[in-house]
Amino acid sequence: MDAWGIMSGVPRHCRILVIITAVFVAIAGQGQVHKRFEYKYSFKPPYLAQKDGSVPFFEYSGNAIASEESVRITPSLRSQKGMIWTKEMTNFDWWEIEFTFRVTGRGRIGADGLAFWYTANKGKEGPVYGSNDHWIGLGVFFDSFDNDNKHNNPYIMAMVNDGSKTFDHQNDGSTQQLAGCLRDFRNKPFPVKARIEYYHNVLTVLIHNGMNNNNKDFEMCIRAENVVLPKNGYFGLSAATGGLADDHDVLKFVTHSLRSPEMALVPDSVDTQESKKFEAEFAEYQEKLKQQKDQWAKENPDKVKKEEDWEDLFMDDTTKELRQIFQGQSAMNDVIRELQRKMDEIIGRQERSLSMLTNIQNSGSRGGAAPPPQVGGGGGGVPVDTIRRDEVNAVLANQRELVSAARDIKNFVADVHSKVTNIQQNQGRGQGSVQQVGGPGVPADMQNMIAEIRDSLNHVKRDMTNGYARMQQQGGGGGTAKCPEVQCTSNMMLMLLLGGQLFIIIAYMMYKDSKETQAKKFY
Repeated sequence: MDAWGIMSGVPRHCRILVIITAVFVAIAGQGQVHKRFEYKYSFKPPYLAQKDGSVPFFEYSGNAIASEESVRITPSLRSQKGMIWTKEMTNFDWWEIEFTFRVTGRGRIGADGLAFWYTANKGKEGPVYGSNDHWIGLGVFFDSFDNDNKHNNPYIMAMVNDGSKTFDHQNDGSTQQLAGCLRDFRNKPFPVKARIEYYHNVLTVLIHNGMNNNNKDFEMCIRAENVVLPKNGYFGLSAATGGLADDHDVLKFVTHSLRSPEMALVPDSVDTQESKKFEAEFAEYQEKLKQQKDQWAKENPDKVKKEEDWEDLFMDDTTKELRQIFQGQSAMNDVIRELQRKMDEIIGRQERSLSMLTNIQNSGSRGGAAPPPQVGGGGGGVPVDTIRRDEVNAVLANQRELVSAARDIKNFVADVHSKVTNIQQNQGRGQGSVQQVGGPGVPADMQNMIAEIRDSLNHVKRDMTNGYARMQQQGGGGGTAKCPEVQCTSNMMLMLLLGGQLFIIIAYMMYKDSKETQAKKFY
């Protein structure tokens, strides 16, 4: 059945809507434009200008000044003219230019304006916004001074010249323009953008007013059809000041070549020539590098590394670590695959064993007096209980859960064992003493102090016993030993010593209790 047969049952208005939609889709598909960035006809920051002040692929003259961030076509001084042009002529038919600029000045009115050019020849210094008159090609003018006193400035307009027309300054070129629009582009908070497109003899100019930083907020300013321009030409920008002066700064100039979908697939002749040139240069460089490498290897045979080590020689630490990680992941993947293969073999063996057991059980039941089981029948035979697939899967799942639980228990026991071992080691080194806070018993430091007092008393007692024995030896073995006269004095000193130590102990305990009471206030 064809398409009309399928749509015969559809209402008429629905069929018309479907046909119109299909036509629009076909037109949109044919209207797709392929853009390619042309770096030889573009400049943009950062590092717009080189160290010597030149702009790659461009040349500027007059009062223009190039910096790293922008090109100032004219400074805010009276009677200034400047321009910047591409060095090479275009090699494509259709194009799109988007440039970003600022026009700033102190006064409410500025002068004279900025111009975009696409001409067959490079411009020279002249009276039309800093460039020459009688050009051949396109000029898009951003006029900021009202020469005709019609109060219609700042104004943007486009003009095509075949080399025979003289620009009408008295009327601001209004009698010669293709089209134009009234847009204020001076002293804006954000840079102003202009997008100029020339495709299939249709000229389109879109303007971003610079009131916000939305890159897609463009407004239609000019659209003209049947515009015939030179097939190849030069792009340029120029500006001029008069009695009034503005800064004319161009921040970015980006060029794209436009091609239809059919032509985009065809290689350009210039691209083919450049690719052949680059390939020849690359082959020559490779040959020189190989010769230098062989020469160095002959001169330094001891320093020559193996061929497989060259890759490691030029690797940094991060790349080496990443390679080690990838190798480890690959090894883990191989191990997991091997384990999966073995697991599949084990499951297969279990299934074969279960099937064999089922067959044996079934054969045994058939060999006896009992008849074979009847499924769904009403006979009196005894049914045989066989193992089904879901039961096997349940048994295997239970086995896996038991293995996982056993592994978790093993890890927990190992963790407890390691903690107990650490505690025992700390106690063996004297780091595990436990103090009873707020409960019965004597603190450990108090026990240490009592032990020290006991040792001191034993030492004093030992000294007294030794001194008494020496006195007996000096007084004779047969006589009765007499106590020295200083005995009362020694007992008094001992009591004073005991009293002082007891006082120190009581004071320390009171001090410690007060500290613990203060410390508990923070919890």
